[in-house]
Amino acid sequence: MLQLSRVNEVFSFLGPVTDFLWEFPRNFEFYKNIPLIGNFTLAILLLMGCGMYFTMRLKFVQIRYFKKSLQILKNKSSNQVGISPMAAFLLSSATRIGPGNIMGVTGAVLAGGPGALFWMWVSAFFGMATSFVEATLAQIFKEKNEDDYVGGIAYYGRKLLNNSKLAGLVIAGSYIFYALFTLPSQVFHMFTAFGSLAGQITGAVYTRTDNVYIVIGVSIIIFTFGIIFGGIKRVAAVTDFIVPIMAVLYFGVALFLIALNLDKVPYFFSAVFKGAFSPSALFGGSIGIALQQGIKRGLMSNEAGQGTVTMAAAAADAKHPVEQGFVQQFGVFIDTFVICTISGFLVIIASIWNLDTHNFEVLRSDKLGYFIESLKVLSPASLNGIIQFIVSLCYGMFAFSTILGMIAFIDISATEICRKKIFLISMKLISSLIFIPFGVMCVWSGLELDNIWVISDFTNLVMVFINVPLILLGFNFAEKSLKEYELNQ
Repeated sequence: MLQLSRVNEVFSFLGPVTDFLWEFPRNFEFYKNIPLIGNFTLAILLLMGCGMYFTMRLKFVQIRYFKKSLQILKNKSSNQVGISPMAAFLLSSATRIGPGNIMGVTGAVLAGGPGALFWMWVSAFFGMATSFVEATLAQIFKEKNEDDYVGGIAYYGRKLLNNSKLAGLVIAGSYIFYALFTLPSQVFHMFTAFGSLAGQITGAVYTRTDNVYIVIGVSIIIFTFGIIFGGIKRVAAVTDFIVPIMAVLYFGVALFLIALNLDKVPYFFSAVFKGAFSPSALFGGSIGIALQQGIKRGLMSNEAGQGTVTMAAAAADAKHPVEQGFVQQFGVFIDTFVICTISGFLVIIASIWNLDTHNFEVLRSDKLGYFIESLKVLSPASLNGIIQFIVSLCYGMFAFSTILGMIAFIDISATEICRKKIFLISMKLISSLIFIPFGVMCVWSGLELDNIWVISDFTNLVMVFINVPLILLGFNFAEKSLKEYELNQ
């Protein structure tokens, strides 16, 4: 435990640095005082600016080819190399659809009010065009590695920067660093979910030192290790199974609660659209807060523009590069307009902030707890346990699928550094037998290690600053590819 605390202390300097960079240039009063623009950080401006620019240049590609993306998902892989478009879609969804679809959305609503959800939709709409560009670039510059296709941000980054091997190494290393330090936080989410499930099944309350938590931790390590060493095709097969199940279960609970609360549906739309332009004083009373929270959470959830799911796009056996672009922009739609909207819908129609029976100021500090409490408000007392069980199961599956996707993407990115089997195996071992157990041991020890989790936030920002210039630089390739595709239709 002492050694884990020392690791945490090593990264203590990173918190203030990360906070400064995430807020830059809002750290300065002169910038914050600029109307509208002053509400946004540089990272958010870059992501939104890219999305708007790509949308205009590509003539609203996210609308024109929305139906086409559904048709492409039905296509099977034409040969034994790579994975099918559907498998690539589900693999990318495995990392897009994570615990943030519940906690992130709940946090956005609690900080910016119901109107934050509207701005989340806006960011996702433009983010779909950004996702199209980066996925198309991933397809254009992918390479064959035995029976798989490899590519993504490190590959198109190298090619766009004069085929600089150094650039490829730096970009691949940056993603690997980001993903490795995101894994322990996902382990935390799994413990939260499966610990809750165990408690609901047995009726007992478990602490982190109980045998149940030991079993959960060992199971996480064993299952992760077994799946990830089967290669990208085994990971894709597992996510093919997990993602649809968790999406259907989560959507099913939402539909059931909507049916029970149909009279509150008009309130939902009223609260969202009114709150987008005239937020309540309870949430700061500023349109800037709603706008900032919605756009930031939306972009961080669907990952459009970060380059962090482009490895899935490259792994697909697509008939034409832009077709994987169509598929990945549909992934953004599912993540935000469906999954995130469901979470936001449940939180908003429960509107605990209007209930005298709940202490809103106390509850809002615990995002997951607040979400669970919202479900209790919307469902009959007799069904609370069943609904909480299903949502906890989905939450744990969200985290597990994210872990699998990230380790698979680490493996793909590692091929840019070195394709020798000993190196690739070592990366899998580091991911599954060092960083996953690290997260497990943190839970068993009762340590939160906030500074370790800050690394994920920091490297997330680094990925934005790396990827945005690259996709702007490579946009002409994606644009020409789309024009060529349209000429041959």
